[in-house]
Amino acid sequence: MRILVLSDEPCKLLWEYYRPETFKGIDLIISCGDLPADYLTFIATVFRGPVLYVHGNHDAKYDQKPPEGCICIEDEIFTYKGVRILGLGGSHKYNGTRWQFTQKEMTKRVRRLWYPLFRNKGFDILVTHSPAFGVQDGKDWAHQGFRVFNELIEKYQPKLFLYGHVHLNYGDHARECRIGNTLCVNGFERYVIDYKMPQ
Repeated sequence: MRILVLSDEPCKLLWEYYRPETFKGIDLIISCGDLPADYLTFIATVFRGPVLYVHGNHDAKYDQKPPEGCICIEDEIFTYKGVRILGLGGSHKYNGTRWQFTQKEMTKRVRRLWYPLFRNKGFDILVTHSPAFGVQDGKDWAHQGFRVFNELIEKYQPKLFLYGHVHLNYGDHARECRIGNTLCVNGFERYVIDYKMPQ
C-alpha cells in the first residue's frame, strides 16, 4: 500500500500545479496537521481514496470549517484494508490555544483509549502532529515531543509513526529515523511511503 503523507506546508505540485496523474499509484493520504482546510478539501475531491487527518496546533479554524471529504481520526483507531491507524493531533502547549497539550494532558488522552487499543489489539500506524520526545523533536518548548508517544511505540511496536510539526527546514532534522522496529517519518510538505501489508 502506497501512502502519501502531508504536513505543515502545502505542496504546489498537489494543488496549484495539479495534474490528473499526480496521485497515480497512491492508495491512502494522511495529513499530520497544520494544513489549510481548502487544500485538503481539494485533494479529497480529486483523489479517489481516503484522506485521513489529525489536527496541528494551528488547526483550530477546522472547528468552523473542517476539510470536506476528509476523515478525522483524532482519538480513535481507524482501520483501512486491515491496517489499524491511531490518530493523536496537537502540539506541546506553549500559548494555550486549542490543540495544544501538556505532557500530562496528552497522556490522559492516550489513557482514555485503553478500550479501543485493547479491542483492536494495538495499532499498525501512529499518526500525530508532534514527534515523540527526544526523537527528532525541537529543543524549544513549542516543538518538544510527547513522552507518551514513546511509550505507545515501545508497547505496541507499530510499523510506522507519522508526524509533522518540526519543519525540515528548521535545521538538522532527519526525514526518517527508527525507534526500535518502528519507522518514524516526518511528513513535512509531502512524502511517499510504501507500506508492506500484513500477510
